[in-house]
Amino acid sequence: MCRLHRRNFKAAALAAAMAVAFAGSAIAADTIRIGFVNTFSGPSAAIGNDARNGFELALDHIGRKMNGRPVEVIYEDDQQKPDVGKQKTEKLIQSDHVDFLAGYNWSNVLLASLKPAVDSKTFLIGINAGPSQLAGELCSPYVFLTSWQNDQTPAVMGLYMNQKGIKSAFLIGPNYAAGKDRLAGFKSTFKGEVFGEEYTVWPTQLDFSAELTKARNSKAESIFAFFPGAAGVQFLNQYVQAGMRQQIPLYTDGMIDELSLPTQKENALGILGALEWVNDLPNEQNRRFVADYRKKHPGLRPSFYGAQAYDAMQLINSAVVAVKGDLSQKDAMKAEMERANFKSVRGSYKYGNNHVPIQNFYLIDVVKDTNGELSLKTVATIIEDNQDRFHEKCPMK
Repeated sequence: MCRLHRRNFKAAALAAAMAVAFAGSAIAADTIRIGFVNTFSGPSAAIGNDARNGFELALDHIGRKMNGRPVEVIYEDDQQKPDVGKQKTEKLIQSDHVDFLAGYNWSNVLLASLKPAVDSKTFLIGINAGPSQLAGELCSPYVFLTSWQNDQTPAVMGLYMNQKGIKSAFLIGPNYAAGKDRLAGFKSTFKGEVFGEEYTVWPTQLDFSAELTKARNSKAESIFAFFPGAAGVQFLNQYVQAGMRQQIPLYTDGMIDELSLPTQKENALGILGALEWVNDLPNEQNRRFVADYRKKHPGLRPSFYGAQAYDAMQLINSAVVAVKGDLSQKDAMKAEMERANFKSVRGSYKYGNNHVPIQNFYLIDVVKDTNGELSLKTVATIIEDNQDRFHEKCPMK
């Protein structure tokens, strides 16, 4: 081969290599990347796994593409630790260059992770945690929730207990951001007298005998308690084993769900709670979600964690479709998400100025279905279009 031909051959080969590299980078750039932070290890792994199942099912339902662009989800385990959650959030933003963040089950983890997301102007969709600070002075154009503000469900339970004429309560919850918010939310609406208020060590304490003894000795007419995950299972079982079911009625928040029922079993029967989503809500999207979840995961039922994660994926997709895949249009994406213009499993809802849902809350009970399996059942609508009490502190209008 002559020198000229060799030079042309090398040039052609180099051009071809560059074309392949460019095509590869274009394909990578075309992929929408979502970082999902939750707990996938330890006693609370079931919560993270259910949330991941709901998120993945929503991705299935939209064809695993957004406006024709493929979607990649990067899952990170926060180990239920704020410092780890922050590290994983920074890694997703700085190394993985994600377009969206989602997940965040625990309020202390979300608060620790908030600044990196907001500073980088990365949209963060919180699927469960709803700390009061985030609904108020720390609200951000880049943060949306598909759950609630932490105070809302306990405040709704306080309203229900007022309706039932309950005059006194003993309060028990974990000593972290959400636990404090939940008991404060209950006290914001409950008109009766609080005979005592106990905070337990989070997340390590699983023996509640001392707190239950104090509740019994207080002579309160009722107990209100908030404990998610494994702590909720242990608290309820110890409450029943102590023979207190017949002595002091228990009203709950975040203690009984489809994940805990297989362990709590008959102990959960007749224990009332409040939620914004229940598996039997009679709308088409919810029926599809529950049926397809159970088909994809035989033997499992979705909980509200999975339902809220499902809505998070749908919310992200609505924003991407609205801007025809051009993720540089952040203002337009924000405006679209503020419309909540997607089919939610809870039916229609809307956003307040602080990007916290304004939505219905339901009284729930535990029953046996036609197959003899324990399941949550909607008993009544306690309140419609409920808005959190911190939105007035949010500077966004």
